[in-house]
Amino acid sequence: MSATTREGYGGTGPGVRTPDGCSVDLYRRLPVGDEPDIIAGAVPAGARLLELGCGAGRVTRPLVANGFAVTAVDESPEMLEAVGQIPGVRTVRSSIETLDLGETFDVVMLASFLVHFADPKVSAEMLRVCRRHVTDDGCVLIQREGLDWHTDLPRERDNGAGGIVRIKSAAPAADGFDTLFCEYVYPDATWTQTFRSRPLAKEEFEHELAEAGLKVDKYLTDDGIWVRALPQR
Repeated sequence: MSATTREGYGGTGPGVRTPDGCSVDLYRRLPVGDEPDIIAGAVPAGARLLELGCGAGRVTRPLVANGFAVTAVDESPEMLEAVGQIPGVRTVRSSIETLDLGETFDVVMLASFLVHFADPKVSAEMLRVCRRHVTDDGCVLIQREGLDWHTDLPRERDNGAGGIVRIKSAAPAADGFDTLFCEYVYPDATWTQTFRSRPLAKEEFEHELAEAGLKVDKYLTDDGIWVRALPQR
């Protein structure tokens, strides 16, 4: 069972899938990593935070527990159903690139490597949505892919919650994106996901930020994966 998927996106395994091939059942299982600590160290305590692409609330829950006022956005009603069970969270069903809430937030977060969306027009709209929804003295937190993520393949890791994550291949396409295939293996179930991702060098990333009215303030992690950007004035 799955929602209508985007071209080039899909997956297998139990449960409902979102338009980009994510399994809701799988995303309910995925553990949180160091994201909440990185976010808390980069923004004011208790900030009003807009989380774009919240999924099943893997990061949302600890953000709320840390005192942030979170508005969580996702296009999947099944994902939002899980997030809605977290006390105090406001949920909004929308695609990221079309979102227009008519309000601004202290912090806007675009995680899950969404800035690498295969269609550059869509990723540009996502960044413009970030700028439109952040206060002039606020910040945007963006999660980028690692430098060799499309070339250091295949690779796998234990996710610390009973599952093995395998990134098995990345096939280049003529339009500048890669088609990636990954596998999530648990003792009782296996999921696969196929998705498209556009490699984005640091210079290209910073140029696209500038086009959206944003600029890098600081790379928050040594690997450059987490970035704090500020509105250009």
